[in-house]
Amino acid sequence: MAMEFLSRCASSSSSPCLAFFNVHLQHTISCRATVKSQVLPWNFPVVGFGRSTSLGTDGRGRIWGCSCGTNRGLLLRQLWRYHSSLSSASGMSSVCYRYVLKWKKYAGNFRRVRNAMEKFRHRFSVQLARVMVCVMLVMSVSSTFEDSPSWALTEENLLFLEAWRTIDRAYIDKNFNGQSWFRYRENALRNEPMNTREETYTAIKKMLATLDDPFTRFLEPEKFKSLQSGTQGALTGVGLSIGYRTAVDGPAGLVVVSAAPGGPAERAGITSGDVILAIDDITTESMGIYDAAERLQGPKGSSVQLTVQSGPSVKHLDLVREKVAINPVKSRICELPGSGDNSSKIGYIKLTSFNQKASGAVKDAIDSLRSNRVNAFVLDLRDNSGGLFPEGVEIAKIWLDKGVIVYICDSRGVRDIYDSDGSSTIAASEPLAVLVNKGTASASEILAGALKDNKRAVLFGEPTYGKGKIQSVFKLSDGSGLAVTVARYETPAHINIDKVGVIPDRPLPASFPKDGDGFCSCFEDPASACNVNRVQLFSR
Repeated sequence: MAMEFLSRCASSSSSPCLAFFNVHLQHTISCRATVKSQVLPWNFPVVGFGRSTSLGTDGRGRIWGCSCGTNRGLLLRQLWRYHSSLSSASGMSSVCYRYVLKWKKYAGNFRRVRNAMEKFRHRFSVQLARVMVCVMLVMSVSSTFEDSPSWALTEENLLFLEAWRTIDRAYIDKNFNGQSWFRYRENALRNEPMNTREETYTAIKKMLATLDDPFTRFLEPEKFKSLQSGTQGALTGVGLSIGYRTAVDGPAGLVVVSAAPGGPAERAGITSGDVILAIDDITTESMGIYDAAERLQGPKGSSVQLTVQSGPSVKHLDLVREKVAINPVKSRICELPGSGDNSSKIGYIKLTSFNQKASGAVKDAIDSLRSNRVNAFVLDLRDNSGGLFPEGVEIAKIWLDKGVIVYICDSRGVRDIYDSDGSSTIAASEPLAVLVNKGTASASEILAGALKDNKRAVLFGEPTYGKGKIQSVFKLSDGSGLAVTVARYETPAHINIDKVGVIPDRPLPASFPKDGDGFCSCFEDPASACNVNRVQLFSR
């Protein structure tokens, strides 16, 4: 084996030199080298390190040597060697040329370097040994747990973990309300009973409760199906959309966001802004909106008792549940005063929800109104409590040929941007007014904010509800589901409307009607208290 060594030139001189040289080594060498006519004694115990190298064996190599005499100078003279032979305990070695450095000048530094290297090697070995011991212990403990029957995951455990992973990946707050989400998983698997499906559902609900987010919730299989049917256009209930109160004063309870046109609640006189104090004599003071929604829904023909506060008065109502078909769009033509070709026509579109049919229904309404030569549009979003987020985005694209629709944000800032490229636009040029109120929420607010901030429409009414968070629904393997808050949104002007709402450009008269017929009458009768002329409606 050929290596490069550090060795000391030991001689009669008091000025030892450090020699770097190549040597073909098989065993420890003790030799004398004859160079020209002088004899250089070498006794070099190996003290250092080396690297592999090839050695000439033809006997004509060069060597740079040192004088071990009394001049103490570093001689870098070339010495020619004639076939020098080095005898060792087991074989022959040939010496090639290298350089000899003055040892005395650097001896102290070398010793310090060598000592430091020895200390580092010792410490590194100790630390490496500790690391290896820790790794072996971890592997041993892990193997013990994996082999232990008590840690085998049951079907109920797997369902819980499926829900846990869904929250871990999708939930907006990656701090999980200030807790270690992984530690909660381990503690729950150890301590929460999950022997039956009901116990597993309870464990999942308990887990979600730690997030302190009323919009992130668990849905049993039948509730998940009910939610799906609602977004597809039909519900069995009383036709109410409810939300949490945003005002700090007033009675405790749940606020009515909107009442479905023609539904049992609207026929009983319940309107946006009324407060539901009790459902079947159970107070709503600490009731969640989804618990309340479940109590309002039920079999067709069954009854539910509501205690409702409307202004200063409190009403006790018995409502009969029925299937409320949610047709998301109603439209009509409002003809303003004029004669002949000078008359003006406005297309009125009432959008009541954002279900799967919403964007297609809006397109159909626009095409129908255009065929009757309308030259302006009014989009009524009052008492529209929202629905499917993608439908809100698609309807915004109908009116916008370009521009940002909404920014999707999480705890780290803007995560995604939805905008319009004009490919879905069919009504970007006609004058447009949008009507909003405190019952305008969620996807409705996304649409209203996009049209306002892009200066595509003038907003009339009152500040909207202020629900600036987005939920997505995830189906679990057993047919249950999770509604999870996945993001918050900002309008194109980077306004966070959560608990604030979209602020309209102008107010509407207090007596302004909410139905299409009443709306048109306000334009057709200049003497009406709710009259708004065309110039006021569409100009900024």
